[in-house]
Amino acid sequence: MQATDLELLTFAARKSGDIAKGFFGRDPEVWHKPDDAGPVTAADLAVNTMLQDTLRAARSGYGWLSEETEDGADRLNADTLFVVDPIDGTRAFINGSKDWAHSIAIAHKGQVTAAAVYLPMRDLMFTASLGGGAFLNGQAIKSTATSNLADATLLTHKANCQAKYWREGVFPETKIAFRSSLAYRLCLVAQGRFDAMFTLRPTWEWDVAAGTLIVSEAGGVATDQAGGAVKFNNPHPQLNGLVAAGNLHATLLAQLA
Repeated sequence: MQATDLELLTFAARKSGDIAKGFFGRDPEVWHKPDDAGPVTAADLAVNTMLQDTLRAARSGYGWLSEETEDGADRLNADTLFVVDPIDGTRAFINGSKDWAHSIAIAHKGQVTAAAVYLPMRDLMFTASLGGGAFLNGQAIKSTATSNLADATLLTHKANCQAKYWREGVFPETKIAFRSSLAYRLCLVAQGRFDAMFTLRPTWEWDVAAGTLIVSEAGGVATDQAGGAVKFNNPHPQLNGLVAAGNLHATLLAQLA
């Protein structure tokens, strides 16, 4: 019997972890992408090759969008495609932090329908399917009910707290924290460990596709920074930033300039 899409993603995420752990802490070869687009390691490429071979063999009719595969126009003709970041948080991976993740999603006509985010060094498997709820290691998770920014803790980078981004030129009174992986930040919001996450720079689809479904299935909301719905498989695969939260979403969005 054929595995469901979510079963396939979960299997592939664990297999990714097995490969990446073989490189972690062993000084893998690192290259730097053109235009200051960040580093890529031998681990990223090995995971990407396995994912492309495994996933596309199982779903030959699905398109493909990955950070580590040269993009092409063919995916735009696919109603359904994989959206993959082989290792989200490559800098953390290089630096020996455990906060990197494999982020794998399936999107159908722009909407994510199945998602897995796996942190192998922490053995955290976040999963979701459209209409089926969100889970961490098989246990249901839920975003927070916090609605007051003064009581909240937000996941973001300090650069996003500059006055120019905020209404009346003032960052609101609240607490912030940081994790390298955008996919992991989204999952921490879905889990209810943090109240919101946001990024205000153009955001690659592969970084957040899986995490946005996990947030929404955990009862939260994920939009771009203008409050617009997130849609995947765009000709240029970037979103206008991202704001994800539980009950705090509308309050946080209203504070943005």
